[in-house]
Amino acid sequence: MKRNYVIGNRKVAIVGAGYVGSSIAYALALRDIAREIVLIDINNEKTDGEAKDIRHGLPGMGTADLYAGDYSDCADCDLIIITAGRGRKNGETRLDLINDNVGIMKNVTDSIKKYYTRGVLLVISNPVDILTYKAAEWMELPNGMVFGSGCILDSSRLVRTIADYVGLSTGVINGYVVGEHGDGQVPVWSHVTVGGIPIEEYCNNMDLKWDNEIKAELACNTRKMGAEIIAAKGRTHYGIATCVCQLADAIINLRPTITSVCSPLMGEHGCKGVAVSVPSVIGISGVQQRIREKWTPEEYRGFFDAVEKVRDVLKMIEKE
Repeated sequence: MKRNYVIGNRKVAIVGAGYVGSSIAYALALRDIAREIVLIDINNEKTDGEAKDIRHGLPGMGTADLYAGDYSDCADCDLIIITAGRGRKNGETRLDLINDNVGIMKNVTDSIKKYYTRGVLLVISNPVDILTYKAAEWMELPNGMVFGSGCILDSSRLVRTIADYVGLSTGVINGYVVGEHGDGQVPVWSHVTVGGIPIEEYCNNMDLKWDNEIKAELACNTRKMGAEIIAAKGRTHYGIATCVCQLADAIINLRPTITSVCSPLMGEHGCKGVAVSVPSVIGISGVQQRIREKWTPEEYRGFFDAVEKVRDVLKMIEKE
C-alpha cells in the first residue's frame, strides 16, 4: 500500500530488497532516521514480506512508515539508495561483478529517471566505484548528487582494527581509507589519531610497536575482512547497513558529516574522469565538498595506483 508523501517528510527509497537493502531498511527504521521508507525490488512478493517483517516490530521501536513499492515511489525522495545487483561470491573480487552489475545499474537508473523529481542517489552495489561513476553519468545530476558508499565501511573496519591493536574503544580512534573499495584501498596513516594524538606518537608514548610492518599487517587485516566474512557466512550486510545510517542521517536530517566515500572527482589531487573515495563533506545535497588534504608520498602513490586501476576498468567497459 502506497502512502501520500509530504514535502520534507524525510522519505527514503531503497532499490534492491536483498540482504543489503533489507538490512539498510531495518537499520534506518530502528534508528528512526527516516519517516517514510519504501523498498523496491523485482521480486514483489519477497519485498512485501521483508517490509511487513520490519514494519511489525516498529510500534515499540520507531515511527517510520515502511512499505513495499515500485519505481514511481522514487518521486519526491530525499534519498534513493541503490543496492540492486548480485553479491560477491566466495573467492571473487568486487571487480569480478562488473559484467553483471553494470547492466543492472543501467536498468535501475533508467527506471529511476522516469519518476525522479529530487533527492540524492547513494550507490551501494559493487563494484561501487565503477557503478557510482556510471550512475552519475546516466543520471546527469549536479556534481555530488550521485555518490557511493565507497570506503566508508573500509574506514570503519580500519578503526576497529586499530582499536583492537591499541586496546582502546573505537570512539577515540580517528582514521580513514581512500582509493578503491577493494584491493586498491589505502589507509591514510598520516592522519590517524588516538584521542587526538597522532598514532605514531601515541604508540611511542605507550611503548607499543609502530613501524611499517605493523601498518602493513593492520592494512592487510582491514582489506581482507570482507572476503573473510563472505567465506564464513556467504555475504556481508550488517556493517554497510549501519554505515549507511550515518550517511542518511547527514542527508535527510541535516547533520553534515565528513567520511570517505566515492564520487566522480572534479580535479581533486589532479584527478578527473574517475570515481574513488576521498574524505568528503556529506549533507543535504550529497557530496557537498571533497576535502583536499596533504598525504605522504607513499599514500599518494597508493591512491594514484587505485585511480589508474579504476580508470582502466572504466575504459574497458566503454570499449564493450
